[in-house]
Amino acid sequence: MNFELDDDQIQLHDSVRRLLADRGRFEQRRTAAASDAGFSSELWSGLAELGVTGLAVDEAYGGFARSAVDRMVVMQACGRALLLEPLLASAVLGATALQHAGDEAQRRTLLPGVAAGTRLLAWAHDEAGAHHAERRIATRARAEGGAWRLDGRKINVLHGAAASSLVVSARIDGAPGDTGGIALFIVDADAAGMQRRAHRLVDDTPAAEIAFDGAAAEPLGDPRDAGAADAALRATLAAGIGAACADMVGAMELAYELAVDYLNTRRQFGRPIGENQALRHKAAEMLVGLEMARSMAIAAAVALDDPAGDESARDLSRAKLVVGRHARLVCQHAVQIHGGIGMTEEYAVGHALRRVHVLDQLFGDVAAQARRLAAAA
Repeated sequence: MNFELDDDQIQLHDSVRRLLADRGRFEQRRTAAASDAGFSSELWSGLAELGVTGLAVDEAYGGFARSAVDRMVVMQACGRALLLEPLLASAVLGATALQHAGDEAQRRTLLPGVAAGTRLLAWAHDEAGAHHAERRIATRARAEGGAWRLDGRKINVLHGAAASSLVVSARIDGAPGDTGGIALFIVDADAAGMQRRAHRLVDDTPAAEIAFDGAAAEPLGDPRDAGAADAALRATLAAGIGAACADMVGAMELAYELAVDYLNTRRQFGRPIGENQALRHKAAEMLVGLEMARSMAIAAAVALDDPAGDESARDLSRAKLVVGRHARLVCQHAVQIHGGIGMTEEYAVGHALRRVHVLDQLFGDVAAQARRLAAAA
């Protein structure tokens, strides 16, 4: 199989890299992280102008319907810049869920704004105590007077405080952990009965804890169609895994390049520390890990582009496991090579380690993916 990027994908990657080099440098990222919003609206507008926010949206709704490999090259470039903007939350997770679960009217109403970057979606799925179990959902949805209401709590909702709307998974039947009985709902940001508590993750990504107390919600599609809801849930989580793998590879690239540059410029006892054989071996080990992760991120994108394949779900779990394991190793080695400076807020290499830690926890960490593979076997 040919894993080389075509000319369009290379141009897309280069365009995003140029934008991030201009508006997404590490110093600018630190300024954005310290703002109330937690990200740069100027950079987000630039990404929207490039069409990045519409890559996962069908052309009928203002998007470009590009492949998972196209999205991979974008997420990889964004990972290298340690992007804080809501690309994963809105343009990947929210857009995928809405496109798979929503009816035609909902897609035509909401997706054009998502593709243009003017409407932010947030994916509210994770709950306390779930421990990476995808269907351990305790949030309940109930029909009341011809409307639906939600009760429950969601945690670590990426960009949940800034989102225009939230896509929420809730249980209409069964007990937490049951495979069926889950539906997806759209909740407006100003809905009564919903409270949002904003916070930052360890890598400075804006997130929120969402509490629902009889909050008004609109079901995406037919809430009683368990098969459609389950397919939308699986598609959204799969898209998240693919994006997280590519994002981690980008952060690994940054950490590796910073480490190699430090080895070649930092001098000790009159010579570059890169002449130390032990450190050269460590750098070589990092490069092997980076190349392994690159290959598995491509495998994840290929699996996303063939979701009907028998091995698709297992390929995604394998990719997340391998990329997560190597990402931690590469970024930890990069911090160790830098020594004390690698742990400071002012230096990017420590932020790369924080980034891969957060991404490893999303959609199931290394241990969770190993359990899924064992169960599938």
